[in-house]
Amino acid sequence: MTRRPDPLTFWQRWRSNIFRAPFFFGGTAMFGTAALIASLWAKTGRTQHRIAQVWARTCVFLSGARLDVIGAENLRKHPVAVYAANHTSYMDTPVVFSTLPFQFRILAKKELWSLPFIGWYLNRSGQIPIDTDNPRATLSSLSAGVKALRAGMPLFVFPEGSRTPDGELKTFLAGAAYLAIRAQVPVVPIALSGVYDLLPIHTSHFYPCEVALMAGEPIETSGMTPRQVDELTERLRSEIARMLSAAPSVCAVSAESR
Repeated sequence: MTRRPDPLTFWQRWRSNIFRAPFFFGGTAMFGTAALIASLWAKTGRTQHRIAQVWARTCVFLSGARLDVIGAENLRKHPVAVYAANHTSYMDTPVVFSTLPFQFRILAKKELWSLPFIGWYLNRSGQIPIDTDNPRATLSSLSAGVKALRAGMPLFVFPEGSRTPDGELKTFLAGAAYLAIRAQVPVVPIALSGVYDLLPIHTSHFYPCEVALMAGEPIETSGMTPRQVDELTERLRSEIARMLSAAPSVCAVSAESR
């Protein structure tokens, strides 16, 4: 017997294919072009970052998500810090850019620099590529990140390195902890909840639901040494896992109905 598709899911897929996805990708191209044009005269990256924030808020709106920010006060406690979050979906980046209330730089896989518009924006706005396959290149990228932090620019990192395939928290790489300790700045744990359900990996369908960005208490690194990188990495992961375990399940569409 053929199983009939869930009516709500069918309607969401139709609306995603006809409205949400085309506007999402079209808007990305439009804002990416605007950022590239702005980079011709805006050398500080501030203008490009503002464009990215408008792009991100537009993407969140088009996705149909209802975004809640928990612990927003922890995003403002330090002028310079490393912000680290779990990586669940392509929508993580719009959620982060639409929420963090200041200019920052991101460390991202170098493969993204080869993508049209996204790669162009990353390159012209001063973001930092990281090559996880080459230890020497990785160290060079991290050194560039430490330099940015010491110059007063906050950094954002996904310590898992890539998106989770099943929504579960993966093992963390040590980059975020290394950056924070070398620059002697706090690391702020951020837990993203519901974003995996909003746009799961290997799909182009949006499943509108409530998503949350939860910012934890900054973890101080003053006096820590590089020998404590693993210790700080585990503490960071544990704190994000704790926040995720306390987050309610808010997406109404089950994985089976996709």
